Amino acid sequence: MIYKVFYQETKTSPRREQTRSLYLEVEAASELEGRIIARELVETNRPEYNIEFIELLSDNHLEYEKAHADFTLTEF
Repeated sequence: MIYKVFYQETKTSPRREQTRSLYLEVEAASELEGRIIARELVETNRPEYNIEFIELLSDNHLEYEKAHADFTLTEF
């Protein structure tokens, strides 16, 4: 499963205008478990990040992101 994580690079003054995103591939039994694992990965490896939202990408959404965004899977 591929998750898109929306975050700000600092917890001290997060602003929506500075939201960035990263993509994680997570092995999980359910969508909820995948979100939990994705959050733990980011919080462990980038504790300074303020996580705003995590979403599971559907097949169509994933294809769109690959074609129209700076799509790179993040590895920790």
